[in-house]
Amino acid sequence: MTHSGADIRALLDRHGLAARKALGQNFVVDPNTVRKIALLSGVGVGDPVVEIGPGLGSLTLALLEVGARVTAIEMDDELVPVLREVIEGLDVEIVEGDALQVDWNTVLAAADSWSLVANLPYNVATPLVLDLLRDVPKIESMLVMVQFEVAERLVAMPGDSAIGIPSVLVTFHGEAEIVGRVPPTVFHPRPRVDSALVRINRHVEPLIDAAFSEIEPLVRAAYNQRRKMIRKSLSGLLDEAAISGAGVDPTARPETLTLFDWDRLAAARPGA
Repeated sequence: MTHSGADIRALLDRHGLAARKALGQNFVVDPNTVRKIALLSGVGVGDPVVEIGPGLGSLTLALLEVGARVTAIEMDDELVPVLREVIEGLDVEIVEGDALQVDWNTVLAAADSWSLVANLPYNVATPLVLDLLRDVPKIESMLVMVQFEVAERLVAMPGDSAIGIPSVLVTFHGEAEIVGRVPPTVFHPRPRVDSALVRINRHVEPLIDAAFSEIEPLVRAAYNQRRKMIRKSLSGLLDEAAISGAGVDPTARPETLTLFDWDRLAAARPGA
């Protein structure tokens, strides 16, 4: 049921289309890969799934094979007619629009709990994941395919070289892990880098007392000057005495701090 490489090329040729680099498009041409993604997502019969950037429908078809109810968001108006042709007669709702701008309350109105399963466009993967974690609590789990380096940043923990702002913000909202590596050979056109599958499960209850809006300014200030000790990078938000009073070493650098350190720093801010 899913597309082969020949199917993808035939669809593109018949409609006079090509992957658009500006939109970060790389179409999956290996049926085994999209079936693996559908399997790893854990979704099954009747489960509501939102897919971002379905393209020509390779992953969409694999999700339908396991019985999911798919809502697919596609912003490329040239691909939408092709996608409608591919899924004609199947249980898929297509939403035309930019996933960074759609009204998620409307898109997800049909159910209280959703899974996101997607081969995300490379150029928007990180902001999209962070926006959805922050603003769309109905999406309780994600399985996304992203560039391998992006995956490393999303799942990094304190002490890892890849840790940064995305890592901390993901940890605030959920638990993330890399569950697979994907070679360039499964895509058309082939990217120059490997991709990875990242699973994120949203926390049922918050891990810390501070709200997201309370830790985010601290995290961004510190990582925007990540080579500096936090007594320097956070000087506009906290003085050294407050940092020490929170039980955090003022000479530490941000990549060593845990989510619980950020929680204590947020509580130490004046007016907290």
